[in-house]
Amino acid sequence: MTKSTIAAPGKAQALSTATGRARFGWVMFEWANQPFFSLITTFIFAPYFTATVVGDPVQGQALWGYGQSVAGLIIALTSPFLGAIADAAGPRKKWLAAFQSTLVVACVLLWWARPHAEPGAIVATLALIILGTVAAEFSGVFSNAMLPGLISRERMGRLSGIGWGMGYLGGLCALTIMLTGFSLPHDTWFHLSRASHQPDRVAGPLVALWVAVFCLPLFVLTPDARPTGVRPLAAARAGIVAVVGTVRSLGHYRQIALFLLARMIAYDGLNAVFAFGGIYAAGMFGWGIASLGIFGIVIIVFAAAGAMVGGWFDDHVGAKATMQLSVLGVLIATLGVLSMTDHSVFFFLPVHGPDPLHPGALFATTAERVFLGFGILIGIFGGPMQAAARSYLAHMAPPAMVTEFFGLYALSGRATAYLAPLAIAIITERMHSQRAGLMAILAFLAVGYLLMVPLREANGRTLEV
Repeated sequence: MTKSTIAAPGKAQALSTATGRARFGWVMFEWANQPFFSLITTFIFAPYFTATVVGDPVQGQALWGYGQSVAGLIIALTSPFLGAIADAAGPRKKWLAAFQSTLVVACVLLWWARPHAEPGAIVATLALIILGTVAAEFSGVFSNAMLPGLISRERMGRLSGIGWGMGYLGGLCALTIMLTGFSLPHDTWFHLSRASHQPDRVAGPLVALWVAVFCLPLFVLTPDARPTGVRPLAAARAGIVAVVGTVRSLGHYRQIALFLLARMIAYDGLNAVFAFGGIYAAGMFGWGIASLGIFGIVIIVFAAAGAMVGGWFDDHVGAKATMQLSVLGVLIATLGVLSMTDHSVFFFLPVHGPDPLHPGALFATTAERVFLGFGILIGIFGGPMQAAARSYLAHMAPPAMVTEFFGLYALSGRATAYLAPLAIAIITERMHSQRAGLMAILAFLAVGYLLMVPLREANGRTLEV
């Protein structure tokens, strides 16, 4: 039986009726969700939590690592079952609505994460971050599974790249609002108090509003799969059975199994780079919200461009080649970042301190500028890495099992995701060094790259990088 004779629930209908409006709605979902990762888990709230809520960058990095480990473990244990249950029941939008609502509530409550918090308040803040991360990742399972029903297989790489690019642009716009409205002006919007760090804390409510507004096009414009008529409990049983069967069937889909393993390890490293990059910069250079916001904007601009160019590269050269080149680029750039201190680069080359004529200027030292350059490289290569992985699976997965495999795709992105943050947390705590803790990232990226070497191209090409 050929692949064209099998359809995932609702797939045939979606392909025959999907329009530009439907694809626009799907792309806007990426625009809606990315600011959670840009503002909360990377550039604004994460450094605020480690340096100000906890009050100790080293201990804060360790606690953040433990929190991300818990989130990764929850996602790993449950996301494949959710995808399979949705396949059995049919529609996916109700799942998206539930998880997006949870994400919105968690972000709103971050407003109450005050500076130098008591231990109980720190734990509560971490719990909200875990809840928001889980909800955002679960939403991605169902959003990703819509991709094959919106466009032909030959153009999936391009749409996937556009989706990632639009996500990064959404993060860029949200960061710009943070800077121009709350970070740089002396008198912030709504006259927020800098003494109580309200301009930092407002990141949570801002992301909540952003998600609530910009996820609406997907619900209005993008078609959903038809109901199968299966009752919820029956769908749950069928979903669990399907997941077990899918895992067992990986023996018959060895290329997908190897891809998922490679992606799992490499993606752990990439997630750690983004999750801890802002934290590391805040601890090493003492960057505040203005420097971190501008740093984030620069990286996102290049990540958006990289994702879109990567989508073209994917369609013309192949997803495997795109993934390998991207992982290698992130690995080299991360090594460059970790070769630095505030007084040296490339492990031993000394650099000058701040310009005495411009004390307090942003990115005033050579080390900060070099750090910014390596951050740009991470952005350039990080976007295509994620977009190409999604495209690769969309090409390789059997159409009738697409959501199940995207559930496993989420699993491959999170099954060991607790290991990278956990390794970082333990090493940071034991060595009392942010830099030493982040060295663990290099091992994840290197192993992921090596595992990609035997993969074949999803489109039949065999280009090796």
